[in-house]
Amino acid sequence: MISVTNFREGAVLNARHGIETAESLTVRIEGLNSFGTPAKVNGIAARQDGLHFAADVPLTAKINTVEVSTMTCYGEFAQKLTLVWDKKSFRRCRFYIDDNIFVFTELAKQRPQRAFDHFYLKFLKEMHRRYGLKVTLNTFLHNDHEEFLLKDMPDIWKDEFSDNADWLKITLHSYSEFPDRPYADASRQQFLNDYYQLKNEVERFAGSASHIVPAVLHWANLSPGVAEELIKLGCNCYCESMRTRVMSTPPAGELTEAEKMNEFRSEIYVSPNPAMARHFGFAEEIDYLGKHFCSYDRELGIFFYHDWIICNLLTLEQIPRLFKQAQATADQYKADVFSAGAHEQYSFPAYFNYQPDHFQKLETALRLMVEEANCKCVFFQDGLLGNTAWDE
Repeated sequence: MISVTNFREGAVLNARHGIETAESLTVRIEGLNSFGTPAKVNGIAARQDGLHFAADVPLTAKINTVEVSTMTCYGEFAQKLTLVWDKKSFRRCRFYIDDNIFVFTELAKQRPQRAFDHFYLKFLKEMHRRYGLKVTLNTFLHNDHEEFLLKDMPDIWKDEFSDNADWLKITLHSYSEFPDRPYADASRQQFLNDYYQLKNEVERFAGSASHIVPAVLHWANLSPGVAEELIKLGCNCYCESMRTRVMSTPPAGELTEAEKMNEFRSEIYVSPNPAMARHFGFAEEIDYLGKHFCSYDRELGIFFYHDWIICNLLTLEQIPRLFKQAQATADQYKADVFSAGAHEQYSFPAYFNYQPDHFQKLETALRLMVEEANCKCVFFQDGLLGNTAWDE
């Protein structure tokens, strides 16, 4: 067997992984060759020490194929893997808020002179002023808590939304909050109906520049058909995994402090039993994304990214501690992308589970990414997870 051991299929690499010039990123490819025969990497003879081999290989394109091969008396054996060059990479962060509908319900009822005088949009605009926030509002078409449809949102603030479209985008999350996991077994047409209905409404009341293709749908779980349609619409990145997976929270008495801080912030229950984790948690994928924060799927042609936090799931005091862990992990594995999320309803006093400090949580997560990790706010849908160097 011949196997690369230092990089995984779909690894996203930047200047800290090798030597970058204007023409290439040269990285060291290392692995094991159990045959002990001479190995080549992209035709370059590898250095060998026993069963170990290594070769310095230039990556010259955005998406690169690396092939390791060796000829034996039983024939040629080879491995191919895809490596992505994140050219001119920089620390960057994505921020999104799920389940938006309350803000549009209140705007339609209250009809203030300016939409951004509403406390929710006013807060987000202040975060943009202070930290350069760029945010995506993942939105419902129907309010399950108070009868309202997005079609009833007035278009009287269209110019105002358009003026702020460089940093605030609106996209589909699902038709409504319930049922959970709406697209896990949905038809293609059902999803497309929701997508175009939302898109048309956003363009009507906020302008075409305010709309963006989703990077995560409600509960993240998608049927294969919905996933294919989403990619056709231009989706180039998605949260964690599109595959349907078990998502739950075990009894509180069973949680350790580490589990509260890590495993359960995204509500994905990964069993400590390895056999169970293989079936219910996609353990290898979760472990890799938890360390490297992103990966690329060459067959789908999209990137998957990892959220380091969902703000409403932690206390205000826990957030800096979790960020310290996330930043240390990013430094160790040379990751440049951070993603953070929240849910709209926890900011609204009328919600039964209102969190009075939810805005503080959002600002704390944003401030840590921008000021502590030196991140620039981006939309992951632009370029390579917010890096547009390959488009220049």
